[in-house]
Amino acid sequence: MPEGATIHPSSVVERGATIGKGSVIGPFCHIGPSVVIGENVRLSSHVSIAGATTLGDNCRVYPHAALGEEPQNLAHKGGVTTLTIGAGTTIREAATIHAGSDSSRGHTAVGKNCFIMAYCHVAHDCIVGDNVIMANGATLAGHCEIGDNVTIGGLTAVLQFVRVGNNAFLAGMSGISGDVIPFGMAQGNLADLRGLNIVGMRRSGMSKDDIRMVREAYLTIFDQSRPMADNLQIAREKFAASPLSMRIVDFLSVRGKRYFVTPPVKGGAVDAPESDG
Repeated sequence: MPEGATIHPSSVVERGATIGKGSVIGPFCHIGPSVVIGENVRLSSHVSIAGATTLGDNCRVYPHAALGEEPQNLAHKGGVTTLTIGAGTTIREAATIHAGSDSSRGHTAVGKNCFIMAYCHVAHDCIVGDNVIMANGATLAGHCEIGDNVTIGGLTAVLQFVRVGNNAFLAGMSGISGDVIPFGMAQGNLADLRGLNIVGMRRSGMSKDDIRMVREAYLTIFDQSRPMADNLQIAREKFAASPLSMRIVDFLSVRGKRYFVTPPVKGGAVDAPESDG
């Protein structure tokens, strides 16, 4: 038994696995030979951790979660790929997080202090930031990039290769098929932008002036009287002194051929109706 760790006798920890000091492995868990578990981690029961998976300190994993299994990717040829989960992350019942695929970046990463609720899925080659909340049944397809402080509502599905910027909010039961800007709020079966995530911006400590500036940048960028390329150039010059506004400009300026942007809802207000006052 690893020094300072507690392992239930019904669990299988294969030779080569590393278990950190103070960690508790509950009953009927299976830990593969290439797994690294940090300090003070708690696996409740019936947890499977496979492959080259690293679980950071102070994580908590609940029953029937499966971490680090091979990707659900037909292009994967069986090469060694990895999964990393940051410190302080909680993974609830029956959630699944797969390793990367050898046909892509080869690595899946979940950041620190995330809360992955029951029946969520994080697919191969996803990069998930810090402090991300995924409510029950939320799903990330392969190759998604999720920024810090993002909240994803229950039963929401994010299409492969989609990027979601920092502090965005994806409403429950939505289908996210395009990139969502930082601070954006997206909702709908084929989701549209419904304005800015004002509540999340306040909770993050942004001032009223910061929120007003980001809102003004948002309105400039999505002004339908001009092409977006022109709007971005205008916003880059007008809001150069606003780092928060520039997050949106920079996010939209690195679009590739695989990406399109989730647009504001048609026929509705381009901005969130809620006051920032």
